[in-house]
Amino acid sequence: MHKDSNDIIVVGAGVIGLASALALLEAGRGVRVIDSGVVGGGASHGNCGTITPSHAPPLAAPGMVAVALRWMLTPDAPLYIKPRIDPALWRWLLGFAARCNPRDWQRSAHAKSILLNDSRARLAQWVRDYGIACEFAEAGVDYVFRDASAFAEEQKEMSALREFGVSVEAIDGRHYEAMEPALKPGAAGALRFDGDAVLRPDRYVDELARLVRERGGEIVEHCAFESVDAVRDGVSLRTSHGMWKSREAVFALGAWSPRLASAIGFPGLRRAMQPGKGYSITYSAPSLVPRRPIVLRERSVCVTAWGSGFRLGSTMEFSGYDETLNERRLAALERGAAEYLRRPAGPEVREKWYGWRPMCIDDVPLIGRVPGRDGLWIATGHGMMGVSMSAATGQLVADLVTGSAAAVDPAPYSPARFV
Repeated sequence: MHKDSNDIIVVGAGVIGLASALALLEAGRGVRVIDSGVVGGGASHGNCGTITPSHAPPLAAPGMVAVALRWMLTPDAPLYIKPRIDPALWRWLLGFAARCNPRDWQRSAHAKSILLNDSRARLAQWVRDYGIACEFAEAGVDYVFRDASAFAEEQKEMSALREFGVSVEAIDGRHYEAMEPALKPGAAGALRFDGDAVLRPDRYVDELARLVRERGGEIVEHCAFESVDAVRDGVSLRTSHGMWKSREAVFALGAWSPRLASAIGFPGLRRAMQPGKGYSITYSAPSLVPRRPIVLRERSVCVTAWGSGFRLGSTMEFSGYDETLNERRLAALERGAAEYLRRPAGPEVREKWYGWRPMCIDDVPLIGRVPGRDGLWIATGHGMMGVSMSAATGQLVADLVTGSAAAVDPAPYSPARFV
């Protein structure tokens, strides 16, 4: 029997919505999750599944503007901005560019590191305590370089990363090649992050859905959210399945957040967020795979091998909600892998995928009360870190909604910063 599903409605059945639903159920609240599509149908599905405290540094970094300008007219570059007339995108990019300075870099990296470190530990606990079958492994992640100058430059961030609680070690190229037989000769070196982990993201999301249902939560797929109004003793949501009343609502809308900003009464989302399109290709495993997840740093390609498959992923494309599966950008993943790996692809292509990541202008999630709207909460803007930050975000949402002592300081993630 369901707990009272009119207690809290969570809008969004991706990794953030389901992690929040699970934590709320564990806190004793009744939960109904709705989604316009299916469980895990967005960016939760096709990413590389790395759990990465190492990724605390934000995308908005000193020097990134020059890199973006150099790449923006190259359609298969790791970061690509599709040329078009889009005033909202260009306002967002100008705001992003203004944050590419040391002070804002430090502030964003600190906020991200707190959430990432909490989530890394909490996720391992969830896997153990809940019996989550998602091929989770505390494998670490390596950044591999073929360019000596790029390797030297990135080592300058090592002390800052250690201050954020990230374990990092630099390994010279010859030594690393001896450790990793899947690599072609020519490695300049690698940065090893032993504190990172990996899982199969689609299976993780499916397992979260299972846990939600087992604990009395309800999940309603193909149920689109349309609008919300305050009513006596709660809120009323208009959906494609009709009107539903609840005491409170949590919006985990991912990349759709700016499109639904007016519907939830938070216009600041339109200037705070943009969809960032990512790609991946999943194969059957080749005969030789890396021993742990690796990031081919100069090409920004992530390589993950599970028992159930082999995936190349990443890239960032700002093209709005373009629904094209861009074969040129998929081919760039394979070309990048071929530069580094002896076996860059598996014998069978199982899936070619794209999805939109919810990119926030300061690269820090928005988690907290919707400004000026009683009973409404939001959890979005996780960028490329949704899976990595999921467990911590879910717990923080539950703490805030229930008024419990928060596991992490919620101030850096306050949505009110975009009022």
